[in-house]
Amino acid sequence: MATRLDRGRVVETGLRVLNEVGLEGLTLRRIASELNVQAPALYWHFKNKQELLDEMATTMLREQLGKTKPVQPQRGWEENLAEMARGMRRMMLGYRDGAKVFSGTRLTDGTIYESMDALLRELVDAGCSLRDAVCGFSTVYNYAVGFTIEEQAVHPTPGERAPGYDVEQRAQRIDGERLPLARAAGEELFTGFDDRFERGLRLILRGIGASLPASS
Repeated sequence: MATRLDRGRVVETGLRVLNEVGLEGLTLRRIASELNVQAPALYWHFKNKQELLDEMATTMLREQLGKTKPVQPQRGWEENLAEMARGMRRMMLGYRDGAKVFSGTRLTDGTIYESMDALLRELVDAGCSLRDAVCGFSTVYNYAVGFTIEEQAVHPTPGERAPGYDVEQRAQRIDGERLPLARAAGEELFTGFDDRFERGLRLILRGIGASLPASS
C-alpha cells in the first residue's frame, strides 16, 4: 500500500535531498522523483519552491528549538541571546546549504515566535525600548545567519573545503608589502570558525550592553 503523500513527507524528503545535492540541485522535480510521484502532485501541497523552502526552514527551526535550552530569565539577556545564536548556527550547519535555505524565508508556525517574544521581553526589561530590543535581537539573528552562510561557502559539507578558499593561495594573490593586514587576514577569515563565531558574538552583545541604561 502506497504511503500517503502529505506536506510533512514532502518536507522530510526535501531536507534529505538538500543534504544530498545542495540548494542549487534541490528541485520539485527531484523531490517528486524521490517520492515516486509526478511533480504536479507536489503543487497540491506547495505552490512553488519558495513555499516549500519556507516550510523546510520552519521545520529546521522547530526541531532546533526542541533541542535548545528555553529562555531562562536567571541566565540574563546576554546569555539567552548567545544561546539563540549558537542554536541557530548548529541548526543551519546540520544541513547542506542550511543557512541559505533559512535566509529570507518566511516562518509558517506561529508558536515559534514564543522564543522571540521572550527574548525581546528580556531586553525590554533590561531597559531597551522595543525599537532597540528588536534592533539588538535582529542583529544577533542576522549575524548567525550571515556568518553561517560564509562558513558553509568555505565548508559545504563537514571536512570539505571548497576550491578557492585555500589560505596559502589567497596570500599569494595579495601584495603583502602594500596590503599586509589584508594578506594576513586570510587565516582569520577562513579557519577557526567556532572561535571566530564566539568572538564576533561577544562583540555584538557587548555593544548591546553598552547601549543599556547605566542602572541596568
